[in-house]
Amino acid sequence: MALRDIVSRIKPVPLIGAAVLLAVGIGGVMWWLDRQHFETTDNAFAQADTVSVAPQIDGYVTEVLVADNVVVQKGQVLARIDAAPIEAGLAQAIARAQALEAAVRAVDDRAALEEAMIAQKAAGLQSARASAQLAEAERDRYQRLSQEGWVSAQRVQTVKAGASQADAAVAEAQATLEAERRTASSLGSARAQTQAEAEAARAAVDQARIDLSRTEIKAPVAGVVGARAVRPGQYVRPGGTLMSIVPVGQSYVVANFKETQVARLSIGQSVEVKADAFGGQTLTGRIESFAPATGSEFALIPVENAVGNFTKIAQRLPVRIAIDPGQPLAGALRPGLSVEVKVDVRETPGATFADAMSGAVVQADAR
Repeated sequence: MALRDIVSRIKPVPLIGAAVLLAVGIGGVMWWLDRQHFETTDNAFAQADTVSVAPQIDGYVTEVLVADNVVVQKGQVLARIDAAPIEAGLAQAIARAQALEAAVRAVDDRAALEEAMIAQKAAGLQSARASAQLAEAERDRYQRLSQEGWVSAQRVQTVKAGASQADAAVAEAQATLEAERRTASSLGSARAQTQAEAEAARAAVDQARIDLSRTEIKAPVAGVVGARAVRPGQYVRPGGTLMSIVPVGQSYVVANFKETQVARLSIGQSVEVKADAFGGQTLTGRIESFAPATGSEFALIPVENAVGNFTKIAQRLPVRIAIDPGQPLAGALRPGLSVEVKVDVRETPGATFADAMSGAVVQADAR
């Protein structure tokens, strides 16, 4: 029988079956090894600490100096608000502050004048007392002379009247001096009040200058402009979002692992990140931290599990992954992109999930 006939009679089915079984066996072994060495999930997304840009004063926008998707640096002017009303308010505040400072100086001048008046009234009191002492001595002398018959009674009465007038002059001088002193004391209170008003006016000037500087809306961080909602001529109010700035060079990944996976995760483990936007290229990173609760706990409407038809579903815990710096694609990772992550669990360089959570509780109790 020819060799060709023999070969043609051999059935290929057993060979194909054996090949399939071998391929399945090899695939199963590789899958098992992969499950032993890695934890993976495709429920992961790139994120960044996006900053919303909002005005701190109200007014009409006169200029918008950036467009969508442009790169800006920290401190760069993004837009300008009409500064004319703020400048007018600043001029008014400066004028009021200057007027109150002049009022303080006027009070100081009046206080200096009152000091001189007090000195003058004190000298007048001393003079009145000296005159009163002289008049008293004259009255005593004339009384003795009257008793001896040397002077008339009319003269004695005249001298007594002069002594009484001198005593009255002393009382008047004392009252005048006391009035001047009280006037000086009231000037101290008036000065304190005027000084306080002047300080408030200076604070108003500083606030007006701050408001004037805020007519230029500047970038709080470096990044890329997105969601620009401001246009020239638009009236804006404090707190209203004008645009967002995404620091694309500082993106990170939040991977939502099942609760059955996190026991093998630890801080510092190496991670391989794949994004559909990058084709087959990958990024490397490290596990940075674990969320304090599952994603369902932060939902707007939390899930109510205390029901009769409860079905256990594995919950997912957000895990933050830091991207290693220096990679060419690190700056191209945009927030919102879906990614796949693969964590190498063969090593535990840092705290495991249980250790990390226990440490957080201990630190909170210590505080």
